[in-house]
Amino acid sequence: MIRLAVCGAAGRMGRRILSVSSAQKDIFTVTGAVDMPDNPLQGQYISEFTDCPKTDVKLTGSLEKVIGNVDAVIDFSSPQYTLTCAQICRTSKTALVIGTTGVTEAQITELKKAAEDIPIVLSPNMSVGVNLLFNLVKQAASILDDEYDIEIVEAHHRFKKDAPSGTAKRIAEIIAQERAINLDINGVYGRKGIIGERKKGEIGVHAVRLGNVVGDHTVSFANLEERIELTHKAQSKDTFALGSLTAVRFIEKKQNGLYDMQDVLGLNK
Repeated sequence: MIRLAVCGAAGRMGRRILSVSSAQKDIFTVTGAVDMPDNPLQGQYISEFTDCPKTDVKLTGSLEKVIGNVDAVIDFSSPQYTLTCAQICRTSKTALVIGTTGVTEAQITELKKAAEDIPIVLSPNMSVGVNLLFNLVKQAASILDDEYDIEIVEAHHRFKKDAPSGTAKRIAEIIAQERAINLDINGVYGRKGIIGERKKGEIGVHAVRLGNVVGDHTVSFANLEERIELTHKAQSKDTFALGSLTAVRFIEKKQNGLYDMQDVLGLNK
């Protein structure tokens, strides 16, 4: 039995992780639920704001209060709190899965330091399907020459705070790496006005925010004769929750280090 704590537990993703993990009661037991101290749900049993069965676990504002009774932590909070979470896990030698988006390069550097002492899975998207998309995008970018224009379009619900999505940024990074081009120079984030013809080597990235879209990503490769499109559409947040639990089972058996979902799914072989 894996004892699990969730950071960002009162958020949209956190609630789904609590519910999905509670449904797998033969594998996981939720022993901690953490969110910001000023969250109005503080002190409530998690069964009162999720569809978890009745439990004695309450939402708390401190991971340190529950970390002693935890085997692994799943973090879907904020980039700032993710570093705090990592340091607490590092001190307590607790495995960590991070699905928080918007993490900066400087913050990743800090997470790499924490991973010297604990196993960490860091991924901008925990979905099995999206990680297969990453793999297919890599193949396409390596095969198609620079006559193929590349555009990435992502769509999410109106409540999402960061743009473009961490998944779209990761797709752009994969393409830039395969094409050996500088994303800082060649990345184009939206277009407006008289901008002239599209330049060779550009990677267009566009964000759409509307309604309750869970998460759509389309990558298009096109020259003057054909267009190839790779698309993933998430139907439910449960796909990310299930992926994060798969990541927990993976790092439970791993030594210290920084891993991603490609490692979890064996796609880096």
